[in-house]
Amino acid sequence: MLLLTKIIKPLDKFTEIIGKASAWLAVLIVLVTCYIVISRYVFNSGSIAVQESLNYLNAILVFFTVGFTLKHNAHVRVDIIYGGASERYKAWVNLLGAIFLLLPVAVFILISSWDYVMSSWAIREDSPEANGLPFVYLLKTTILLMCVILLLQGLTEIMRNVCLLFIPESRKLDPELSLDEEEIGTL
Repeated sequence: MLLLTKIIKPLDKFTEIIGKASAWLAVLIVLVTCYIVISRYVFNSGSIAVQESLNYLNAILVFFTVGFTLKHNAHVRVDIIYGGASERYKAWVNLLGAIFLLLPVAVFILISSWDYVMSSWAIREDSPEANGLPFVYLLKTTILLMCVILLLQGLTEIMRNVCLLFIPESRKLDPELSLDEEEIGTL
């Protein structure tokens, strides 16, 4: 029990650091987009490498914030039943969803993209454009990193929901692991 709460905290901290750092890329994306528009339409010039950098920045932003989004329960969800449900019900849905949907999908993406990424590394794949960025293999690597981040946060969510549902003492040790008072009595 205490072990689970000790594992959850550093994994959550890792997710927070990666997510918040990556979120700043949104600002950089806006700045680079402004630079591209101004250079193209005001100065009648442009750079393929700068345009391709938007793909890299966007991939890092989306893939590296996926765990952060999961941790903060901010992913897209149809809240017809879940939205007004009890905390205990939500914990069950989150636990079962992570075990039977999130982890298998993340593992499937990791396994199915492994050869794709490794073959890109084998040839040090670069842009097909003449003046493009020579790091396509690094861009493709973000797919694998996203899977690792998602798997780590998925395991954290499983541990958190197990604590919520089955280890009432864990709620006293960690305020983040808490249900409503009426829910505690029904466990």
